[in-house]
Amino acid sequence: MDGVLSNKKYKKYIGISRYSSFPIYYHNIDDKWVGGTTQYLKDDTQFNYYVTESGDTFDNLALAFYNNPTLYWVICSFNHFQDPFMNLQKGTVLKIPVLSSIQYGD
Repeated sequence: MDGVLSNKKYKKYIGISRYSSFPIYYHNIDDKWVGGTTQYLKDDTQFNYYVTESGDTFDNLALAFYNNPTLYWVICSFNHFQDPFMNLQKGTVLKIPVLSSIQYGD
């Protein structure tokens, strides 16, 4: 069974925060909650195309392109994927944003 994010909820923070309300999802295989995003990166952010290979994951792509696997969310957000655990099919064309040019949409 592939990992699936489900049970979407919104976490509320007390006080002023840019994270005042954002979605969280339950990952059924890892038995943990994963934070989502409330805004996508601007579509006009500079990027490079990448065609996925067999076995690619968002975190290993972040490691390859940014030298930091925890930046998987940048690739997910820019390509409008909410499930960072989804299986990427070989041949999927992704846009890999250039970190120095990242901007958020309104």
